[in-house]
Amino acid sequence: MDAAALRTIQTPIKDSYRTRPQDAYITLKAHGTLDDQNIACKVETGRLLAVAGLHPATGGSGFELCSGNMLLEALVACAGVTLKAVATALEIPLKSGAVSAEGDLDFRGTLGVAKDAPVGFTQIRLTFELETEAPQDRIDQLLKLTERYCVVYQTLRSCPPFEVKLRHL
Repeated sequence: MDAAALRTIQTPIKDSYRTRPQDAYITLKAHGTLDDQNIACKVETGRLLAVAGLHPATGGSGFELCSGNMLLEALVACAGVTLKAVATALEIPLKSGAVSAEGDLDFRGTLGVAKDAPVGFTQIRLTFELETEAPQDRIDQLLKLTERYCVVYQTLRSCPPFEVKLRHL
C-alpha cells in the first residue's frame, strides 16, 4: 500500500471523526484464562501467526492484529502468569480464574484529526475473576504481589523512558 491508497482509505474516516468525535472512542479488549495445572495463562488471540496492521477504525482491513489489542493481550498474559505464580508460591488454591483488560482509545489522536486528542490509551482496566476459598486477606496479598511483580503492568504504570532510533540501511 502506498501513501495515496492509505489517504483514500483514511480520509473518510478522518472526516467522520471531525464531524462525530464520539465515533473515534473505542474500547479494545483482551482476555485470558489461567491454566489449572501449570503456571500459565492462555490468551485468546485467535491467530497462530501474529501479523499486525491498522485497526479498522484507522482504515485497516480487520484481518491483521491491532497492536493495541496485542498490548492488552500482553498485559493479560503477564498478569495471569504472575498471578498464577504468586498464588502457587503462596499456596493459595485457585479453582479457576480469568483475566481481562480493556483500554480506551480516541483514534482522532492517532489519525491527527484533533491536535488535542491523545495518542494512545487514555485508561486501561485490568480485572481478575477468581474462584477460590482463600480468605480475603490472602486474596488481597495475591493482588498486591501480582501488581508488584507483573512486568507488563509495572512497565505501563511507571512509564519508563523510551529511546527511539531509526537506522537507515
